[in-house]
Amino acid sequence: MNPRPQPARWEPAREIVVDPNSPEPLYFQVARQLRAAIEDGRLPAGGRLDNEVDLAARLHLSRPTIRQAIQSLVNQGLLVRKRGVGTQVVKTKVARPLRLSSLFDDLTDLGGKPETVVLVNRVEAACADAVERLEEPGLTGVRRLTRVRSTDGEPLAIMNNYLPDGIIDPDDDELRDQGLYQLLRSAGVRLHAAQQNVGARLATEEDAELLGEEPGAALLTMRRTTYDETGRVVEYGWHVYRASRYSFNLSLTNSG
Repeated sequence: MNPRPQPARWEPAREIVVDPNSPEPLYFQVARQLRAAIEDGRLPAGGRLDNEVDLAARLHLSRPTIRQAIQSLVNQGLLVRKRGVGTQVVKTKVARPLRLSSLFDDLTDLGGKPETVVLVNRVEAACADAVERLEEPGLTGVRRLTRVRSTDGEPLAIMNNYLPDGIIDPDDDELRDQGLYQLLRSAGVRLHAAQQNVGARLATEEDAELLGEEPGAALLTMRRTTYDETGRVVEYGWHVYRASRYSFNLSLTNSG
């Protein structure tokens, strides 16, 4: 059997053409052609670019020009810089609808393979913040969860949660194998509604270490308070997501 032919490696030095007389800045010409190669698959997801010095030499351009071109694509979420790896083409984003579901469930529905590292799973004394977030003045104990969720081998989100003590008592294996809402439903909790806030911030050193990003990288944030059918708060979550790999989808309708 003949081996399957492999696609030819994309050679930027042969395919990128810049015109110094063009009104377009040189960095923009390079970025535009790199973007086209990413969009048509010549530069596939996960593929690595040559380092700035080599690319500049091959294109006969200055290193600052190449750096600016690459940074513009990093800012657009098409490239990502990784320590010890270099500059890579970003994989397709996870586009998650805004609905009452867990990230685990949504990744599974999208055909992904959710993976979880459990960092914190314990019952602790309810602090003032937990009491306020869970809207339960007499609460004395709270289950605290911190997990890193990955898909296809890449970290995607850091998830923190408060739950009233006793509502569920999962071990680490259950948290690795199931989503939080699945565990709640299995315990007889009937989820009814949630209040959710989506925002953004820059990655801290800790975020960067857990998510494989650079400090200062853009992150999406989400805070959610979930209620059961009786109006009781059953969980409060504050999560961060890699903006380079994740987005929220929101449907709007005209109410007249």
